[in-house]
Amino acid sequence: MKPRESTSSLSIVNRTKTSKSRKGLVSKSSKTTLASGFQEVLGPSFFDRRADSVARELLGCWLIVQRADQYQEKHRIFEAEAYLGPQDLACHGRMGPTLRNRTMFGPAGYWYVYLCYGMHWMLNVVTGREGLPAAVLLRGIGESEGPGRLTKMLGVTKQYDGKRLEPISGLWIERGDGVPRRQIQRTPRIGVGYAKHWADKPLRYLVNPSIFNSRIVIRTGL
Repeated sequence: MKPRESTSSLSIVNRTKTSKSRKGLVSKSSKTTLASGFQEVLGPSFFDRRADSVARELLGCWLIVQRADQYQEKHRIFEAEAYLGPQDLACHGRMGPTLRNRTMFGPAGYWYVYLCYGMHWMLNVVTGREGLPAAVLLRGIGESEGPGRLTKMLGVTKQYDGKRLEPISGLWIERGDGVPRRQIQRTPRIGVGYAKHWADKPLRYLVNPSIFNSRIVIRTGL
């Protein structure tokens, strides 16, 4: 069941920000908006598909974090990478299940969170049929570029690993504006040079975030 939204204490704040572009991204224009209606929560059926299809269609959707009883933050997704399963030499599940990656082998629509280089938490959503270790890594949302910065901003750590994407978990995804394929860029994934011929596959999906009217929405008066 979707929570009700009160519009009694909503206002709008816009910000414009420029910075150096990263590989594959152009200049960014940022807007933060207080006010937005609730959208459809993406459930297991959305994620129970190929990881590359899910990664592409997540662009423009909203990642929601419950900050407190009083408000939620909605962050627009603009970059994601697909990891396709055991045949993908960049995929954590290529060698079989371990204590670290066992969530990947579970059902679709659950968070898979792991620590990278002992420093940065990586936020992934499990995709495809149960038993297939496939997932989508979120790399860019709202004003956060890069998976480590993203999780730091959200406050995501290991406690989210194995949790279902739904409001009760405090972290979920809602449907957003669809992005036309002509506006989506595809490049090789970042940091997977060890994956032989899989290193060059264009499984990183991104869109210039400046195309969106808003990149962050604060929902108040819940």
